[in-house]
Amino acid sequence: MQDNYLTMVLEKLHNRIKELNLSIDEGQKDIEEMHDYFWSNYTEMDEYGYEYFDNQQALRTQINANSQAMDLRRRFLKMLDSPYFGRIDFVYEGEQEPESYYIGIGNFSEGAGAVPLIVDWRAPVAGLFYDYDKGEASFETPEGVMEGEITSKWQYKIKKGKMIYAFESDVKIDDEILKSELGNNGDVKLKNIVSTIQKEQNQIIRNVKDKIVVVQGAAGSGKTSIALHRIAYLLYHDRKNLKASNVLILSPNGVFTDYISHILPELGEENIREMSFDIFAYRELKGIAADCEERYDQIERMLLAEADELYKDSEIKSRYQYKQSREFVNELNGYVLELESELMNFKNIRYKFVTKSADDIMELFYYKFPDIPLLSRMEAVAEYVIDEAETLNGRSLDELEMAIIMESFQQMYATTDIYKLYSEFLERMDMQKLPDVPLENRKLRYEDVYPVLYLKYQLYSRKNKREIKHLVIDEMQDYSYVQYQIIRKLFDCKMTILGDKAQTMEEKESDVMRFLPKIFGKEIKMLSINKSYRQTVEIAGYAQSITNVADAELLERHGKEPEILRGLPQKACISRLAEVLCESLEQFDTFAVITMSEKEAVMVHRELEKELAKRGVDTTKKLSYMNRDSKEFKRGIVVTTFYLAKGLEFDQVHCIYEGKIATPLHRQAKYIMATRALHELYVYEYEK
Repeated sequence: MQDNYLTMVLEKLHNRIKELNLSIDEGQKDIEEMHDYFWSNYTEMDEYGYEYFDNQQALRTQINANSQAMDLRRRFLKMLDSPYFGRIDFVYEGEQEPESYYIGIGNFSEGAGAVPLIVDWRAPVAGLFYDYDKGEASFETPEGVMEGEITSKWQYKIKKGKMIYAFESDVKIDDEILKSELGNNGDVKLKNIVSTIQKEQNQIIRNVKDKIVVVQGAAGSGKTSIALHRIAYLLYHDRKNLKASNVLILSPNGVFTDYISHILPELGEENIREMSFDIFAYRELKGIAADCEERYDQIERMLLAEADELYKDSEIKSRYQYKQSREFVNELNGYVLELESELMNFKNIRYKFVTKSADDIMELFYYKFPDIPLLSRMEAVAEYVIDEAETLNGRSLDELEMAIIMESFQQMYATTDIYKLYSEFLERMDMQKLPDVPLENRKLRYEDVYPVLYLKYQLYSRKNKREIKHLVIDEMQDYSYVQYQIIRKLFDCKMTILGDKAQTMEEKESDVMRFLPKIFGKEIKMLSINKSYRQTVEIAGYAQSITNVADAELLERHGKEPEILRGLPQKACISRLAEVLCESLEQFDTFAVITMSEKEAVMVHRELEKELAKRGVDTTKKLSYMNRDSKEFKRGIVVTTFYLAKGLEFDQVHCIYEGKIATPLHRQAKYIMATRALHELYVYEYEK
């Protein structure tokens, strides 16, 4: 019976694809004919442009119709490989016979208005598959709650149009099937999880009630996948108000962007916009500083300070942490209030027919426009005074005259240089000032980047990113208090915020969930998911031993015990590493060699390249080095640092670092390294 339904669906899919091919070909001919007609008759079209307008509208309509048909064909071609993955037999309350719903990556029916042969995983009825076992169940529709009973649940594995298995399940997503799916190699990038979404994941994905959803998830709990499937769900259910261009994800780097880039297209949606918050800050601070450090520069500095006594700077961590804190933000706010009077030097204005006393200007400044930020306020005062003068005198100023008067008003500020103002603030706080250098030589340390940006937004008017209607923040634990304050100022929209306090790149756990409600208010829903699906039990046990994180619930998937090698010289470790890689190249697709620092990664990559070449490996194809400027997640062996590997996962992971260093930051790095591994983990703690 299962094979019969699959055969029937595949046949109808092929028929629909043939129909779409004909429709697209005919549409393309119509488009070409419309183009030919337009250019042949362009000069003879009526002078009022009605025919021109009608022709253009018809052309746009046909192009849109063809585009939609091609999108549909693309989805159906994808469904030929695996049309559906589940089935629910549901008896509605008051009915006798069950309705069968086959669930897949998208809807499919023989034609418009026909009964669906496959329902989209995001459809309300599909929620039954993820949320319930056999027995009483219900789902919400726009018309209300539908109640009834699930009499049967099936799970399927279909590949290349062939039934691999059909499994009737009394439980939601059978653990053996889940372990089988997670245990496969095959996929190089992040997998879509539509066939294995768990109940707690589904509740997050389908949450449309809360403005801001914050999820604390254990390493390997599927946070990034949940975020992307949630976006696909929201786009599906609110097409009138939400488009892919209205969604933004704050992405840590270009490789992570590439790593997740295929998920939304696989789910039938366009890719969403992504942005590195550090790149955004750099662009926003142009005109204040010539350059800005990235978070990676700060991490490298902290690693160096901890590892080498010659570079020991006990203040590096404490200074950075303080400058990102709520206390520091409060001090900055107090400084802005002080500037209200200290920064101003009101003067009389007399130019042409524009006259205003210093007292009148001061009254306008403090009482007419008190809600405008300080350094944008004088522009509002100037415009008011000029408009008043032009109205009274019945004439307008030209551009040059306007510019002269505007400059006179701006000169009433002691300075408008945010860099200098922030430097003065540091001096008041008994902290080291910024270097007093020209703009072209200014480079902000990372510890100062976001405080300076926050000060800019306090002193200048800004535009909210109103085109963004949903913001996704992954790795939430890596954002500081001051960064979240900036995000709140920029984005007044719905948000999905996810992370893991145990994977912070600080010396101890960073639980941002403690202060997020104070920043975003009551419209926030905080959830936790503790089940980890990524690592085997053996790898997860080793990772937990590093930081004593023991609250994660593990899927019982077993594998090889992690191999720990200690006390050997660095070169011997790299030689052993090369041996293991050569033995595993046919078994796995993705390998990571993860170091602490960038300097170490460059060296390991160089030495590993030599060792692999000795063993006959084509390193031009099999080996790559991933740095902060990399844009592509590559198959094969990748050498990188722990902070660039965050958020990624690999079949086999090799962690290599100096064994004697055991600082808090290094401990966190070791945990992040270990939790990147799916199947096998090797650790090399070398001696210098």
